[in-house]
Amino acid sequence: MTSAAGTPGPSPADSDLVRAARGLPVSRTPVWFMRQAGRSLPEYRALRAGTAMLAACQDPDLVTEITLQPVRRHGVDAAILFSDIVLPLVVAGVDIEIKPGVGPVVAEPVRSVADVDALPPLEPERLAFLETAVRRLVAELGPTPLIGFAGAPFTLATYLIEGGPSKEHARTKAFMYAEPEAWGRLLDRLAISAAVFLRAQVDAGASAVQLFDSWAGVLSAADYAERVLPHSRAVFDGLGDRNVPRIHFGVGTGELLPLIGDAGADVVGVDWRLPLDEAARRVGPQRSLQGNLDPAVLLADRATVDREVRRVVEQGRAARGHVFNLGHGVLPDTDPGVLTHVAELVHELTTSPARPTAPMP
Repeated sequence: MTSAAGTPGPSPADSDLVRAARGLPVSRTPVWFMRQAGRSLPEYRALRAGTAMLAACQDPDLVTEITLQPVRRHGVDAAILFSDIVLPLVVAGVDIEIKPGVGPVVAEPVRSVADVDALPPLEPERLAFLETAVRRLVAELGPTPLIGFAGAPFTLATYLIEGGPSKEHARTKAFMYAEPEAWGRLLDRLAISAAVFLRAQVDAGASAVQLFDSWAGVLSAADYAERVLPHSRAVFDGLGDRNVPRIHFGVGTGELLPLIGDAGADVVGVDWRLPLDEAARRVGPQRSLQGNLDPAVLLADRATVDREVRRVVEQGRAARGHVFNLGHGVLPDTDPGVLTHVAELVHELTTSPARPTAPMP
């Protein structure tokens, strides 16, 4: 970026978020919150009133405003694109409805090879709305980076096979074991779709991407390594030589963390179940970490919040780089003022006197 005087200005590529993701020195630990854009904010609820979730995700005006709201309110160090995990499937033509209080519901679940082959591909030309929203956001955000968003193949497969949200994911795992060829074809297709979705965001100006594999934690390490990891790696490989950090996150994945990194992540997201210093030991020194305050802590008293934030910050020092976040998404009943306080506290605890200004490698 260039200032009005013609001298180079701050750039998202040299932001603390991107630098922490690459393991470079930072001026302070960067902070953002999963689900920061959305249901905990009264301004979001007012803006979304009368508009269905999937419709909102395809409206560039709404996507832009909703994505910007938490950046303005909380002073976080990154924006995360307002979207939904099933959006690429919906845009491609799969009949999915997000039912309030339930989640995504698939009209015709995938139960056979024929069902897999009938899934429509995601055509890039259908993503004009997404590219428009990202370009607008990049212009509005200036030096603040925008993180692109996509659901990982396994998690999308669970919705398609189960027909909606599930606690046990029994149908998904049964299909994975009993129909290995169909399973592979399904995840191949979903990986291609996710890569198309992320490429559109990066090419429009997103500075980093996060792949959400929300339900990967239901798998054993052996099953993940054999039946899922290659497809998640295909998503990241699908970005080609686009030079943006890749963040990979799942819930309940403490036993999978090294494998999640091996899928191609620069940053491994960690849920609240595992201390960050132990996560750093498992992941190794070649990747940064993101996380991992328990979202429920934000509902506690201020002294508890402060104590837990300090603990996460201290344990995060064991990692190559640390992006402060929650261990999952912001809960709907969270007081937005607490999120603002957490961002300010992390910045206060981690601000360094000066950061080297040498160009990035």
